Amino acid sequence: MSVAGTARIALVTGGCRRVGAGIAAELARNGWALALHGHRDAVPEPGLAATLADIGTIWHGFVADLALPEAPGELMAQVVAHFGRAPDLLVNNASLFSYDDLGSMTPQMLSDHFAVNTFAPVLLARDLVEASSEGAQPAVVQIIDQRVRNPNGDQLSYTLSKQALAESIRTLARAFGARARVNGVAPGLTLATTDYDDAQMERLAARMPLGRLSAPQDIARAVRHLADAPAITGQLLFVDGGAHMLSLERDFVFLDKQDEA
Repeated sequence: MSVAGTARIALVTGGCRRVGAGIAAELARNGWALALHGHRDAVPEPGLAATLADIGTIWHGFVADLALPEAPGELMAQVVAHFGRAPDLLVNNASLFSYDDLGSMTPQMLSDHFAVNTFAPVLLARDLVEASSEGAQPAVVQIIDQRVRNPNGDQLSYTLSKQALAESIRTLARAFGARARVNGVAPGLTLATTDYDDAQMERLAARMPLGRLSAPQDIARAVRHLADAPAITGQLLFVDGGAHMLSLERDFVFLDKQDEA
């Protein structure tokens, strides 16, 4: 019998930190057992760890370098072996995000980004379907990026790999048919890094059609909705404050850095 009992199981790649942790916490609060993947470790950040402990969530951590060709298959096999059955939900959240542009892009940068951001999610989805019992119909949610709708020239390898992943949604949905549902969520700027200051974040939020940026909880709720929507497949949901409707000349990090008046 599965160690998860009757609870549904979700595999969240990159699920221990930042947006991935927000997705994992939302699923935990709604009764899911969790397989949490990390690149170098699978230790949940403090807020997520507290949520898992408070709820008593059944969970286990798995470490895998998704840049390696064999890693997706090995990760799925480990999850199935630990829980005793295939996950009901796969959230492909893990990403490689490094800067390049037309002048600095190299074959290696392209290869590195496509390995993590495109190949691994597609292979994990395929492996999930193959590991699932007949009639199970698991759900796959690909985490994309709003920039795929109106791209600019920044983070070129990253953007191309996310555009390919976005196109995989409809293609995999057709290929899997009734065997699995495949959808995507495209966040905008969600969690600031040290490259941003508070004033810049406020100015960027004011640019958005909704006058706000996306928050981790917004992304997490969208993922949960798609996980629980049996009639939806092949769809990409933008959760970005409306950023995908804008044609921004640069990546967010380069915009609105002027001093405040």
